[in-house]
Amino acid sequence: MSERKSLKFPIANFLGIGIDAVTYDQIFLLIDNWISDKDGRSHHIACINAFCVTLAFSNPRLAQIYNSADVVGPDGLPFVKWIRCMLGVPCDRIAAPDTILELARHSEKTGYTFYLYGGAPDIVVKMKDYLEMRFPHMKIVGYFSPPFRVITPQEDEAICAEINALKPDIICVGLGTPKQDYWIEDHLYKIKGSVLIASGATFDFFGGRIKMAPEFIRKSGFEWMYRLFSKDFTRLFHRYVNMNIMFLWNFALQV
Repeated sequence: MSERKSLKFPIANFLGIGIDAVTYDQIFLLIDNWISDKDGRSHHIACINAFCVTLAFSNPRLAQIYNSADVVGPDGLPFVKWIRCMLGVPCDRIAAPDTILELARHSEKTGYTFYLYGGAPDIVVKMKDYLEMRFPHMKIVGYFSPPFRVITPQEDEAICAEINALKPDIICVGLGTPKQDYWIEDHLYKIKGSVLIASGATFDFFGGRIKMAPEFIRKSGFEWMYRLFSKDFTRLFHRYVNMNIMFLWNFALQV
């Protein structure tokens, strides 16, 4: 069960998904509290953008996963600006790459430990190397690249046992949307005392398969356009053009 009702963050409604007006300082405090109990259930930080909202609009299970997350952060400057304007409260952009980098920086003080679950075998290793090179203090206690098939219950039990033995504080899950969201829902109680973050393309960014947009583009709100014309055009055209049009149309009707 989610703890969102007790957190009391202001919430903005985007097509039925309640997105929290939250800052990284608030997230750090929450994580410190959550991981103090390594025998308790794990917690879920969802990073929600227009693509996620549009998918969830016609997918009740996905909508329930997002709305049940312990923190539902806005991934996208338009969401952040809308929340700041309409709710009049501080709010940070809680995108998965930014969140992982912020947690990596903060771990120099806290000693957070990390586990990487997802990505192709070479990509997850390169992501690990990239993070450890950029943050020498960062403790990545393990990683796993699942096969491109449904894993058996026995395989899943074994990987959960490994993760629980390592006791990571933060688990980055990179399986793509919505597969990674389903995985998180299925493992919140199988894995103890961790914070699970659906990290999607973060594995490709940090693993070097896809070039991350320059900082000034990311801050402009047009990172989607940079990604659209850099790689995977056919797949991303549907995501960033068709799905964004669907989101804007339905959100206009909501407003």
